Amino acid sequence: MSSLDTFAHAKLAGLDEAALRRRLVPTTREAAAGAARGERRLVSFSCNDYLGLSHHPRVIAAAQEAVAAYGAGAGGSRLVTGNHPPLAALEARLAAHKGTEAALVFGSGYLANLGITPALAGRGDLVLLDELSHACMWAGARLSGARTATFRHNDVADLARILDAERAAHRHCLILTERVFSMDGDRAPLGDILGLAERHDAWTLVDDAHGLGIVEDGPRAPLEMGTLSKSLGSYGGYLCASRAVVDLLTSRARSFVYTTGLPPASAAAALAALDIVEAEPERSARTLALARRFTARLGLPEAESAVVPVLVGEAEAALALSRELERDGFLVVAIRPPTVPPGTARLRVAFSAAHAFETVDALAARVAVLTGRA
Repeated sequence: MSSLDTFAHAKLAGLDEAALRRRLVPTTREAAAGAARGERRLVSFSCNDYLGLSHHPRVIAAAQEAVAAYGAGAGGSRLVTGNHPPLAALEARLAAHKGTEAALVFGSGYLANLGITPALAGRGDLVLLDELSHACMWAGARLSGARTATFRHNDVADLARILDAERAAHRHCLILTERVFSMDGDRAPLGDILGLAERHDAWTLVDDAHGLGIVEDGPRAPLEMGTLSKSLGSYGGYLCASRAVVDLLTSRARSFVYTTGLPPASAAAALAALDIVEAEPERSARTLALARRFTARLGLPEAESAVVPVLVGEAEAALALSRELERDGFLVVAIRPPTVPPGTARLRVAFSAAHAFETVDALAARVAVLTGRA
């Protein structure tokens, strides 16, 4: 056995002992929030397809038409092969939806956050992150070379304390947060954060991956990024900002410049989904109603978004609860460290407009029994 394999086996043994090893499970996603694992049919509460649009006939048709017209792939970096028409159309629509001058589409939300912060900040600058910011925001901040610090989750007073102490010593300052936090489903106090940012001449980047199409009310940040892979049922990431900022990132964001462009079919699908989001607001209303129905039945704080955490504690306990629910026909995956802090392993229940009210009631009843809330 090579030293590399010895290293890998030792690390895997440690992960197994802590119930933190990840494994891929063959699963086929189906319409109406369905999922198939082997011969079993499940209802998925682990998918970020919050509006059920990934299987919408118009979205599928748009992707098929784009493949027929433009091919399966982009062929290379957009700066080399040129700008495919569906990508330009999508960027215009995203900018209009967010009320900004321009938008830039990336290969994924992760790639967007890897590129945005390093393109705007570097040595001599300050990047402040909510402590529960997504891993890709942390990665982008570290790649920038700027001084990075965290403020307590959604704690405006703690953010103000750090700005008062450190802002003057740095050239530029970015504040990174999320509109809806992916593992807790709660929302950032954006109005207060933007007010602080203005007073300290800081730039705010908001990750809207889990808010787009679901909860977008309230103030907008000068840097609004998000994904096409959740409520829009497709794939990709984006930044909406001023024309000057977008033009700068087109030249400086390495995760845009040095990677193949988004496939035209993904852009066309997202564009069709955005049409549906804007024309059918009842879809988002239904998703929120389902999430709040679930929290009401379990005595949990009222859902603020499509995501509801059911805290369990230890990783093995969360895995056991997930397995029990799968035996009952529900796919609710356990979320464990390092995705969440130690001791806060949980079920992350994601709601979709495709769910039926009676199915949500059945899940709530079973969770209540299994967690002692009945």
